[in-house]
Amino acid sequence: MAPLTTEKSVKIKIVDLNDNAPEIEFQVVASDSGTPSLSNNVTVNVFILDQNDNAPVILYPLSSNGSAQGMEEIPRNVNAGHLVTKIIDVNDNAPEIEVTSFSSSIPEDSRPGTTVALISVNDLDSGLNGKVICSVNEDVPFILSTSLKDKMFSLVTKSPLDREKQSQYELTITAKDAGQPPLSSEKTISVTVSDVNDNSPEFSLSPYTFYVTEGNNPGASVFSVKAFDRDENDNARISYHIIRDGSEDNKITSFLNINSENGDVLALKSFDFETLKTFQFQVAASDSGTPSLSNNVTVNVFILDQNDNAPVILYPLSSNGSAQGVEEIPRNVNAGHLVTKVRAYDADIGYNGWLLFSLQEVTDHSLFALDRYTGQIRTLRSFTETDEAEHKLLILVKDNGNVSLSATATVIVKLVEPKEAFAASDVKSAVKDDEDSNVIFYLMITLGAVSVLFLVSIIVLIAMQCSKSTDYTSKYLPETNYDGTLCHSIQYRSGEKRYMLVGPRMSIGSTIVPGSHANTLVLPDRRRASEETE
Repeated sequence: MAPLTTEKSVKIKIVDLNDNAPEIEFQVVASDSGTPSLSNNVTVNVFILDQNDNAPVILYPLSSNGSAQGMEEIPRNVNAGHLVTKIIDVNDNAPEIEVTSFSSSIPEDSRPGTTVALISVNDLDSGLNGKVICSVNEDVPFILSTSLKDKMFSLVTKSPLDREKQSQYELTITAKDAGQPPLSSEKTISVTVSDVNDNSPEFSLSPYTFYVTEGNNPGASVFSVKAFDRDENDNARISYHIIRDGSEDNKITSFLNINSENGDVLALKSFDFETLKTFQFQVAASDSGTPSLSNNVTVNVFILDQNDNAPVILYPLSSNGSAQGVEEIPRNVNAGHLVTKVRAYDADIGYNGWLLFSLQEVTDHSLFALDRYTGQIRTLRSFTETDEAEHKLLILVKDNGNVSLSATATVIVKLVEPKEAFAASDVKSAVKDDEDSNVIFYLMITLGAVSVLFLVSIIVLIAMQCSKSTDYTSKYLPETNYDGTLCHSIQYRSGEKRYMLVGPRMSIGSTIVPGSHANTLVLPDRRRASEETE
């Protein structure tokens, strides 16, 4: 049996559920001016799949921080639309610093205004948010200057540089926009100041003074000079040399040499205090820069004495050069009689030349005494008939150096009868007269010259006085003879081995008074005095 069917038309209405989110397309279109502005044109396409109450769409333009800047509602049953809106810029981009050109080293002699680096600054924001101010730290001799091109700066020197004071600079460049709140960024660059040869070598002392003991080893260093240069590298590499010319001091320093690298001064021979006590020379120090700079220093050298000379006996001294002498004295002399005096000389100075005398050997210690400091030999007592006629004295003369040096002299004392002693004394006196004759001759010449000068002075003085008024002349000067001679004259006379100067009174600090009575200046004869003493 065939199935039975019936048909009925049923109309079903499907209720829309809000199960489709709106789809949005948008495109940013630049403004006609072609330059950034506070707002841009935005085309927004909204596609809505839902209907009825699910169809209306509210458009919320959001800022970068998520806050709504405005609202627009799209009407119902509108599948697509064009919406023009304005997007307001916020200061959300910090400036960016870029060093486009940079010289990491700059010479210290660069003039102010020398360019060190070119700085480019960029900010993605617009308006005041994109306006940038650039600066560098203030404690450096550099400054940022604006360029003709926008947002370009030049880093230049502000003042002269000196590498010897500071050779390295850390420069912090700061870029800051004008937004609210302002954003900034920093960039640090390092600038090195390179050296130029602008400093001459300088010695540690000026002048130098050295004390060198005589007897140094030839070829050894005796002292050293030192110089320094505030520059660096070749500009500070110093060489030394001795300045030599035709002067007397530089002839003396011909035996000196100097190490050109370290300034050590070497003596090519030994110093001798007795022939050279002090000298002076100059040392020059030059650097290796281009051009080379140099400086000089004076060196004063004083030679110190050491005890290298033994005493030399001057008396007694025999004809063959040995230190030996014979002294004859009468037997009847009293105690304390001066027998003789030993004379000695030491070329050294100070304690090295201070001589002391001592009796090393003597025939009879009770007869003679020797002064420790003067070398005088005197009798201690009167001689007796039992005393020997000849006595030998050995005298030691030594200096006071650390290592004492000495010499000896021998004095033979012979006792003679008084008549023989006087005869021997006359012989000695005659010899002594011959020795003193030259001295007396020169003394007489000197005395005559002084007297002539004195006489001329008197004549000139009287002539000056006579040229004044008559009253003044009559008051101070006596009348002269009509023949033009003075009433008082200067005369010389000698007699009895004495020299007398007869003339007007003279005293130190007083004036000459013409017309005063003559006084006598007596110069005793030393020979006669010595004869009377003996």
